[in-house]
Amino acid sequence: MNREREIGKLMAQKADRPINRIMVLTGARQVGKTTIIKDYFPDYTYLSIENPALVQRLKEMGASQWAFIYPKAALDEVQKEPILIEFVKSVYDEYKQTKYLLTGSSQLLLMDKVRETLAGRCRIYDIFPLTMPELTSPEIPLHHSTWQKMLKKEEYYIYPDALLDPTYADKFGAYNFYVNFGGYPALVDEDMPDEEKWEWLRDYVRTYLERDVRDLVSIRDLDPFVKLQQAIALQTGQTVTESTLASLIGVSPKTAKRYLNCLYISYQTITLTPWTRNSNKRLTRAPKIHFMDHGVLQAVLQRRGGMSGNEFESAIVAEIYKQAHNLAVDVRFYHLRTQDGREVDLLVETPDGYYAFEIKYARKVLPTDGKHLRKLEEIVNDKPILGKFIISNDTQTKQFDYGITAVNAVVFLG
Repeated sequence: MNREREIGKLMAQKADRPINRIMVLTGARQVGKTTIIKDYFPDYTYLSIENPALVQRLKEMGASQWAFIYPKAALDEVQKEPILIEFVKSVYDEYKQTKYLLTGSSQLLLMDKVRETLAGRCRIYDIFPLTMPELTSPEIPLHHSTWQKMLKKEEYYIYPDALLDPTYADKFGAYNFYVNFGGYPALVDEDMPDEEKWEWLRDYVRTYLERDVRDLVSIRDLDPFVKLQQAIALQTGQTVTESTLASLIGVSPKTAKRYLNCLYISYQTITLTPWTRNSNKRLTRAPKIHFMDHGVLQAVLQRRGGMSGNEFESAIVAEIYKQAHNLAVDVRFYHLRTQDGREVDLLVETPDGYYAFEIKYARKVLPTDGKHLRKLEEIVNDKPILGKFIISNDTQTKQFDYGITAVNAVVFLG
């Protein structure tokens, strides 16, 4: 049974709006783009761009033929034939009843053509690996987590202890799967043994290197890129500099920057720029890099099971990031570090204010764990602080001074 997808529901709800006559869905390889087309847009004709005969026929058709034969169509992996985007534009301009959905695995290969050809004509959506609510048993209807309810300004309740939540067992099952295998849809098959899951992840990394990386950075020798990928996996959740990475893998800082950008635009990592009151300075300080998926991270490092504190931080940051983007809300993500060593793991900016997070792998949270959140308003004072949270494995919800709430990761994100 396919899992419900938040982004699929959102796109289907908005498909009738004029701005959504052309929708573009981008994401990593094997993240579920084709499944969303077939599950949420059954009335769209599915066109696989990997079919050479079909592509040739599409190229030979005029706009009127497109409008007649394919008034509503989904073009899967359209970046492989960018010329078809020109056809879509022509049909869109001439025939107001037409609707198209375009998908592509590589953000760079697809987005440059989209921006050039479909500027002002399309709505772009990103799809990520499954979130914890999406990983919950398919028998349970898709729901919003506490975090998502905050962003949507919906009512929510945080249990004083996670074990009091009647749905905790199901949510913990999703959380346990997430921190072990990540969130790629192919892995949620209940009949797939764990060993096959690890094999799938290893194959995913190899396919990513052999296809996506070669397309994105046009390199023949993959060894330096593999070393950088491994270095980032080892340093996930930490600040990195291009010069340090360049020295580590034996390439120029310019090449290291190009490789880092490749990881980001192919949806393998999240880059948190440092927050400062002067936005121009955000680009001059070291960013924090987080791997998007813990399963892929383990495959890159060729190990399984277990998790360091930094890896837990990355898993939680990625989950917060994915859940927010699935709602298509206006948010920006930063980390904060002051010259005197004060640091906040994650700062999420919304139009109304900020949410600040400290992320601890601990099973018991102490008041000192939130010391960097205290009096945060003295630093971040351009907008109000809407919430200060410590996310951990402690099942008890705790209220500390300075408006700090310690909450279990399953309760907050499940």
